Amino acid sequence: MSDDTRLAPRDSDQPDASGDTSPPQSPETAEDPEEVRRQRDEYYDLLLRKTAEFDNYRKRIERERRGQADVAASDLIRDILPLVDDLERALAVDEGSGKLDAYRRGVELIHQQLLALLRRRGVTSIEAVGTDFDPHVHQAISYEPAEGRRDGEVIEELRRGYQLGDRLLRPAFVKVAKG
Repeated sequence: MSDDTRLAPRDSDQPDASGDTSPPQSPETAEDPEEVRRQRDEYYDLLLRKTAEFDNYRKRIERERRGQADVAASDLIRDILPLVDDLERALAVDEGSGKLDAYRRGVELIHQQLLALLRRRGVTSIEAVGTDFDPHVHQAISYEPAEGRRDGEVIEELRRGYQLGDRLLRPAFVKVAKG
């Protein structure tokens, strides 16, 4: 294109009979209003479809998450049920039969089975007595003076604490030495 043709006035640059001197529309903005409506409707339809797809995806993920939680819970409950059976047998022992030692051994066995089950599931107990008080894993129930103990040392465990990996399940309830 030569410089002369670019500078030459076009018919559309001249005022029309109505006196309109607005700049001409580019090919992108000179679309037919019907075409604009059609495009708008297409985009709106696409938006609705994507919104529905995302909502369905969110619901599906939530259902799957609940399903996985249910499976995990049912596996744990299935592992605990034999312990419940053993406890029921221990409670059914006749009190007057003089089998107190057998009863105690049975309860100790159930306790060992339960601890083994927790270990298999990755649960560990928190060591407390003799360690320094750590507010991340211990909960101080009381502070007491204690001869021969350093200030802040755990001197007694009232309730054992447990962790699942690095996650605290329950803090240990402890008594702490006070200087």
